[in-house]
Amino acid sequence: MKDNNPIARRDFIKSAAVISSGTFGLSMIHNPIYASEFPIEDRINVMGPREGFSLHIGTLLSMMTWMRDVILRPVKGMNVEQLDFLLDENSNSIGAMLLHLAATERYYQIHTFEGKKWGDWSKEDIKRFDVAMNLGEKARKTIKGHTFKYYLEIMTEVRENTITEFKKRDDKWLMSVDEDFPWGPTNNYCKWFHVCEHESNHNGQFKYLRSRVPESK
Repeated sequence: MKDNNPIARRDFIKSAAVISSGTFGLSMIHNPIYASEFPIEDRINVMGPREGFSLHIGTLLSMMTWMRDVILRPVKGMNVEQLDFLLDENSNSIGAMLLHLAATERYYQIHTFEGKKWGDWSKEDIKRFDVAMNLGEKARKTIKGHTFKYYLEIMTEVRENTITEFKKRDDKWLMSVDEDFPWGPTNNYCKWFHVCEHESNHNGQFKYLRSRVPESK
């Protein structure tokens, strides 16, 4: 297919080269070419840069925001009984999985923002999030009796912290590679894309469980 926009293509390649050299910074988002090719948006269905963030961090955040809206749609309006519903003795409730998503994001905050090794959590974070992070039998016994608002407030609190920390960082940080991560060499972009992809994974479970929840008594 013929490239009908060689200027945009040239500047995209130039941008990628700058990123790989480790010199990409916040100034790129103010470049007139990028202002015209990649307009800053705040509409949820328009992926791309966001005001106050570096180019790629803003785009990543737009994907995370879209995914969060999608996963909450199937569970809005569910009551406590429905949120606590267990399909069988080995399943997890929707409520527990909502808290699990907050826990996962919190642990990636500690790891990437605070620079701690995976598993080096504070006693406070372990007490608050570890059961939800691991799910299973303990979560089935203890994570229940909460309203949708309860889970939403925790998820929102954690996400607001992510947004605050993203604003402090640039694309050089996002592209930086952790050579010792358990998966193998992994950059911060992959780690935070995983947070988004992880929510997508549970979205399917939410929809399935919602279809199996008995009518409220």
